Amino acid sequence: MARYLDLHPVDPQPRLVAQVVEALKDGALIAYPTDSGYALGCQLGNRDGKDRILKIRELDDKHHFTLMCADFSQLGHFVHVSNHAFRSVKSALPGPYTFILPATREVPKQLMHPKKKTVGVRIPDHPVVCALLEGLGEPMLTSTLILPGETEPRTMGWEVKEDLDHVVEIVIEAGETPAEPTTVVDWSDDAPEIVRYGAGDPGPFED
Repeated sequence: MARYLDLHPVDPQPRLVAQVVEALKDGALIAYPTDSGYALGCQLGNRDGKDRILKIRELDDKHHFTLMCADFSQLGHFVHVSNHAFRSVKSALPGPYTFILPATREVPKQLMHPKKKTVGVRIPDHPVVCALLEGLGEPMLTSTLILPGETEPRTMGWEVKEDLDHVVEIVIEAGETPAEPTTVVDWSDDAPEIVRYGAGDPGPFED
């Protein structure tokens, strides 16, 4: 049965944040609110957590995982951002965007796209997530919590608890959560390509 933790949406309690971080380091899979709906998350090297995310969402191994990063400096350790893309990517973050970029050697191979050697990255604009990332000290492997047969991410913690009670270790509640997923921009080639339209304004990345 999943633990249900109620964190303050603006000033999350350090004691509860520390409990979640410790659980992540012990291999937990969590469901947590972001600035674009709920997501599933685990520690970067947690292979079992990665496989569980794929199973919950009924995805194949070609799914583009996302690294939830604390800041642009951390993001730069895990993906290559071309000079051409740098200014646009940096101006969009933190915010509801996911960028697909070429992965560096710091990214475990099983998290890269098998052919393109790319990975998704984002920097959230959500105090709870920022607190978790600060405590963890590294990016968190994450995927939007869109369940099979659904088209939008979950937004209510108690509903997530009901549906995923026996497949995640922790469900975090932190008040109202937006329902729209991130805008996904693939910038693994010379020009940006919008893969999914979402909460982030696509204008800067359209021709």
